[in-house]
Amino acid sequence: MDTTDLPKTRKEAQAQGAKYYFTGEPCKHGHIAPRKTKGACVECLKVEWTQALEKRATYFQQYNRSDSGQAAKQRYYEKNRDYVVAKALATPARIKNQYRKAWAERNPDIILANNKVRRRKHRAATPSWLSRRQKIEMRSMYQIAITMSKTTGEPYVVDHIWPLQHEDVCGLHVPWNLRVITRAENLQKSNSLPSDAEALAFPPKKCYPAHSPRFTLPADRLGGLTSQTAGAN
Repeated sequence: MDTTDLPKTRKEAQAQGAKYYFTGEPCKHGHIAPRKTKGACVECLKVEWTQALEKRATYFQQYNRSDSGQAAKQRYYEKNRDYVVAKALATPARIKNQYRKAWAERNPDIILANNKVRRRKHRAATPSWLSRRQKIEMRSMYQIAITMSKTTGEPYVVDHIWPLQHEDVCGLHVPWNLRVITRAENLQKSNSLPSDAEALAFPPKKCYPAHSPRFTLPADRLGGLTSQTAGAN
C-alpha cells in the first residue's frame, strides 16, 4: 500500500473520510505499517487473521476425524450426492492431485491404515482356489490402469463391477469382476451395484466350491458374487 498520500493521524483520516492513515511510527507490536481508521495496524490484523484461520483449521480437522464429524459428512453426502459428485468431476485433475498430495503428507498414519484395510478387504474377498494365471491377469489390470493414467494424463483405476462391500451382496476379488475405468467414472459409480445391462455383460462363472459358504453364489444373482449373509466383508 502506498503511504505517501495517507493522512498522518486518525483525526485527520476521520476528517477526510479516509479508511487508512500512516504515522510512520511502530505500533505496540513493532509494525511500521498503515493503520485502519476504524481499527488497528494492518499488519497486526494480518497476524490475527492468520492465527484465527489456523485455529479454525485445527478445529475442523479434529472435528472431521471425530465420529460425529464423519456421521455429518456421510449425511451430507447422501443428501447431496449428485452435487458432490458433479463438483468433484468439475475440479481439474491438477488441483485434485495437489489436494491429494497435501492431504497424504499431513496424514501418513491414515494413509497407512487405509492401505492395510484395503489389502485386508481384498484378501478376504480373494478365493483361495484362484489359479496363478488368474492372479497374474489381475495384476495386469492394475498395470494397465497405471499405463493408461500415464499415457492419457487422466487417472484410471481398477473397478470391482460388483462392489466388495454392499448391504445386499458382496463381489469377489477375481479377474472377471474387475475392469479398468476412469477415476471420474469410478467416483460416479461409488459403491452401487451394476446396472442390468452391465450385469448381463458379465455372466456367472460356475467355479464356486459348494462346500465353501464364504463363496456360495446366491441363486438369484449373477457371477462374481458372494452372499452378504454368508460372512462377506
